[in-house]
Amino acid sequence: MTAVAGADGGRGWRAAAQEALYGPGGFYRRSGEGPAGHFRTSVHASPLFADAVARLLCRVDEALGRPAELGLVDMAAGRGELVTGVLAALPADVAARARAYAVELAGRPAGLDHRIEWRTEPPAGITGLLFANEWLDNVPVEVAEVDPAGVPRTVLVREDGTERLGAPVAGAEAAWLARWWPLGDEPGLRAEIGLPRDRAWAAAAGTVARGLAVAVDYAHTAAARPPFGTLTAFREGRETTPVPDGSCDLTSHVALDACAEACPLPGARLLSQREALHALGVSGARPPLALASTDPTGYMRALARAGEAAELTAPGGLGDFGWLVQPVGIGDVLGGAPAAPR
Repeated sequence: MTAVAGADGGRGWRAAAQEALYGPGGFYRRSGEGPAGHFRTSVHASPLFADAVARLLCRVDEALGRPAELGLVDMAAGRGELVTGVLAALPADVAARARAYAVELAGRPAGLDHRIEWRTEPPAGITGLLFANEWLDNVPVEVAEVDPAGVPRTVLVREDGTERLGAPVAGAEAAWLARWWPLGDEPGLRAEIGLPRDRAWAAAAGTVARGLAVAVDYAHTAAARPPFGTLTAFREGRETTPVPDGSCDLTSHVALDACAEACPLPGARLLSQREALHALGVSGARPPLALASTDPTGYMRALARAGEAAELTAPGGLGDFGWLVQPVGIGDVLGGAPAAPR
């Protein structure tokens, strides 16, 4: 592992972000409005996202043979918005068998549906769906930068965001860079070393005994790594300079291809959110204009839903999110199977 410098010289981004996000008083441990007050996710953009996850859970349920207990694990649950929406969207017969878990370090929100079990770790051995929406991007990682001699070094950061270069990247982290994000020798090139995310995803997906594990995040693959990394921050709805002082979200895009190999399962797929949601029946197509004459109110509702669907699937926006879909003991459930009725 990378050596961590003393307080005056800063420390690696992984340790700094870990404390800023998850330490006492950290960004994700605060009560109140939660992450939704600082950045907009697909969950907050439209209830259509929870509807789509509910349809996915129904497909998993069918593939499993409709088990007596159907698990639903919402990783990095925030204030429980997604798992609440999914339960509300499920058909009554599926909801009656569903056992829902919200995995989050912050305390349980007041008024949360009593059917949802609040945990700090996912349960082991579930039969059902584990869904991690914008979790892995907040698993802290080290940042590497190529120095003037062409050597990748660990970036050290102080609490005020000031950076300097530390020791050369070595060991397992150097091996990860060589395999997944070769930097070359041009000074200033940067990368986020995704090894902790690989391990976190392998551990989370490994809790699924049978069913499906899904990770959804802004992502990149080996064919198109960003040359200067993606580390950034969000505060009160705006992107800002990353500073590890607990005042903002710290995030960077995820090498989902590396995560997939860290938990090799037959049938794993990488696809865009646009592709995944289209397969789950979410479309931004406008409703027929004739509906405006026969049912004006219905037309306006359908138009609003189409607008929300368009945002969820928009190229250059939420539609570009990556989905890592890993079946465990079941076949493909995103191959165009009909959505479950609501």
